[in-house]
Amino acid sequence: MLALKVPLKDAEKWKKYLLDTKGFDTSYRFKKDKEFIYFPVKKEFKVLNGNVCFIDVVLEKTNVSRTLKDNLSGKLTKEEMDFVKTAHDIIGNIAILEIPKDLMHHEKLIAETLLKINKNIKTVLKKATVHEGTFRTQKMEYLAGINTKETLYKENGVIMKLDVEKVYFSIRLGNERKRIMEQVNPGEEILVMFSGAAPYPVVLSKNTKAKHILGIEINPEGHKYGLENVRLNKCKNVELICGDVHDIAPKLAEKKKKFDRIIMPLPKTADEFLDDALSLSKKGTIIHFYDFLDEKNFDEANKRIIQACKRNNIDCKIIRLVKCGQHAPHVFRICVDFEILN
Repeated sequence: MLALKVPLKDAEKWKKYLLDTKGFDTSYRFKKDKEFIYFPVKKEFKVLNGNVCFIDVVLEKTNVSRTLKDNLSGKLTKEEMDFVKTAHDIIGNIAILEIPKDLMHHEKLIAETLLKINKNIKTVLKKATVHEGTFRTQKMEYLAGINTKETLYKENGVIMKLDVEKVYFSIRLGNERKRIMEQVNPGEEILVMFSGAAPYPVVLSKNTKAKHILGIEINPEGHKYGLENVRLNKCKNVELICGDVHDIAPKLAEKKKKFDRIIMPLPKTADEFLDDALSLSKKGTIIHFYDFLDEKNFDEANKRIIQACKRNNIDCKIIRLVKCGQHAPHVFRICVDFEILN
């Protein structure tokens, strides 16, 4: 099989080039040794880089389907196949499935099949409950692979450690965290309410020139992982407090503490904390308010914000409303960015 021999240090660059130019022969798998990686290619082409060359090597064919449904075909009945959900969350090397009641008796088969077709997955869990309680956590049940609920997850140039059962964490907010970080100006003082395992503080610390980032989290386990993630990413400008925002905010207000940006990633009940956020704002503060709403009722978020501002004799300007994830049919996680004017 014709392959392009590439030094390991240049692997990502050449992989991207081959995919972009459609030169990658996807009917074969690449392989590597201690120094080089061998990419299957359709034909030779002119290369100016003397560090790479074309050689003939033995490569394994990719004749195994990568889709869960294809690999379950023949093992489940046609009726059962209709219930198979192909979408699942992957946090680090843990896959989290939703198993319909009609497939409970096949859950081990489904989990083991997923492990077989995705070599990056080492553990398969299933959701046992919805997010519940003050800590917004979700019970998980082990199905296959390594029996653990702790993982390392990479996003936006940072690495995060967390237990997917003990801590609330949404991979679907990765792009939203990037959206926020791209708005941060140098020297900002930032407050992150409900900071969890500190994904917002850590991402903002590593990707912006914020002066100081304060995170508040009520869940002791979330706070513990947050401290670990601050250490893992060597964040020097992050401070984390374990406690209830309702208790911490008044203490900060007593000290006349004000923030340039306040992030409120707690959908469903974040409006209960708007008064706390406003007490820590000043002219020019940007607040990011999150909610879950039916697409017909998006204006409800704006109404809640305006009512809270009126209650506190504050003028505000709604900057934008963005969708940042779908929660259910026609129901979205939204974020309203608004500015304090006085």
